Amino acid sequence: MNDIKKVVLAYSGGLDTSIILKWLQEEYGCEVVTFTADLGQGEELDPAREKAEMLGIKEIFIEDLREEFVRDYVFPMFRANALYEGVYLLGTSIARPLIAKRQVEIAAQTGAQAVCHGATGKGNDQVRFELGYYACNPGIHVIAPWREWDLNSREKLIAYAEQHQIPVPKDKRGEAPFSVDANLLHTSSEGKVLEDPAEPCPEFVYQRTVAPEDAPDAPTFIEIGFKSGDAVSIDGEEMSPATLLARLNALGGANGIGRLDLVENRFVGMKSRGVYETPGGTVLLAAHRGMESITLDRGAMHLKDELMPRYAELIYNGFWFSPERDMLQAAIDNSQKYVTGSVTLKLYKGSASVVARKSDYSLYSEEHVTFEEDAVYDQQDAEGFIKLNALRLKLLGRQRG
Repeated sequence: MNDIKKVVLAYSGGLDTSIILKWLQEEYGCEVVTFTADLGQGEELDPAREKAEMLGIKEIFIEDLREEFVRDYVFPMFRANALYEGVYLLGTSIARPLIAKRQVEIAAQTGAQAVCHGATGKGNDQVRFELGYYACNPGIHVIAPWREWDLNSREKLIAYAEQHQIPVPKDKRGEAPFSVDANLLHTSSEGKVLEDPAEPCPEFVYQRTVAPEDAPDAPTFIEIGFKSGDAVSIDGEEMSPATLLARLNALGGANGIGRLDLVENRFVGMKSRGVYETPGGTVLLAAHRGMESITLDRGAMHLKDELMPRYAELIYNGFWFSPERDMLQAAIDNSQKYVTGSVTLKLYKGSASVVARKSDYSLYSEEHVTFEEDAVYDQQDAEGFIKLNALRLKLLGRQRG
């Protein structure tokens, strides 16, 4: 502790990180630098600055990272069509490496010896943050209060806050109904009313999407333009990455798209239930796969699908900065050179369906696939193809039959 004179804290301005801020001052006797990242969580960030100032913080960093987040983290992940355990679009996981990287950079800028996060000792985020820290600065010191202190209940946290004149929001004095993490890609809700997986998720948990049955009775049609695997426009209007994702969130949310109630396997070994809303990401995934369907060769597409679960698991487990993720990313990015064109989708009561797709690089050949007469394909060729593929099956059948 004596070696730590200054620490950079990932600070939201909420009760937990405000308590951590004061605890660092008390337990470590060090100067605290706060870092608050705007990743599109939809909250006012000025209160975080005001609360940090009230707690005596002199160096306060509040940064708008929305464009970097979508451009350099979300979009590369979506080129892979990444889904953890087949369904989860990794909205929390993909935000952690950017926060960790920026924290370490601020530590170097301010001369801090340590970084600190507010993740608990039960979850995945502690792993994701700390793997990111060590990848960006192998010599950094990491402080994880939830693994050190004895403030292991809501009552103890509130008592500590009141003892140190830290404002406690009224809704935090009782049992919080659930905890929420949000960014431009998704919202994640866990705990309390969601802890029993046998009980359906209450409707009040959902924040970004209307219930599918309450969505408009008429479908919404949109056209998403792609260039080299990344979405660049909606209905012909070019947009920045963050602006585009925000627009898809609004369109998807209004049509009840992107809800997921999941019991997943955490990296630390336990199962947990999360309720996720990823309206824009769900639309984007459908559109990207639609674009790939006409521009990617079969072998490349199938290999990508084989690599995807491993890639998704690396992100979920916190290995964004690992050499194996870099290797997979290089292969994925190489496949996206001709994933350019546009996809039309129908958004309707919880679903995002591809209804049309076009590209100057399309591999779809109507003259080959037509049911009408053609001059480019000899159907008799299929006989030899089938016989060659059947040869090993015939030999097996004779030997074992």
